[in-house]
Amino acid sequence: MRRESQWRGGSSPRLRRHPEEALRDDTGRRFWAFTTTVPLTLLTLANLFLAWKATRPVPAWWLAAGLAALADRLSTFAYFIPQMVRLMRSADSPEACARMTLLARLNLLPLAFILLARMAALETFARVGASGR
Repeated sequence: MRRESQWRGGSSPRLRRHPEEALRDDTGRRFWAFTTTVPLTLLTLANLFLAWKATRPVPAWWLAAGLAALADRLSTFAYFIPQMVRLMRSADSPEACARMTLLARLNLLPLAFILLARMAALETFARVGASGR
């Protein structure tokens, strides 16, 4: 049996939310916090520390990768998590659906930070490989 999403309605043109199901499941605190949010934040901070201590030719690109990843983490903690918590607690309304749509569109920003972080990390690896370190 296919289960409908808690946030978007099936074939209906109007987006619908099912906040009671989202609150019941609470995957953010029960799963994602332990599998991605906390580990990625710790890895980001460790990378920034190691990049700060590194020697040439790596530090600039490594720091750029770490800072882009940090921007992703900061946007997640400062905006996206609080918005999701508010949405989970709000009643189904046109305003809540509009906020959900905006949140989905703004999610492209952290994805751009992640893309920049990966590109800078690849450049870091390329420079380390070219230097023979």
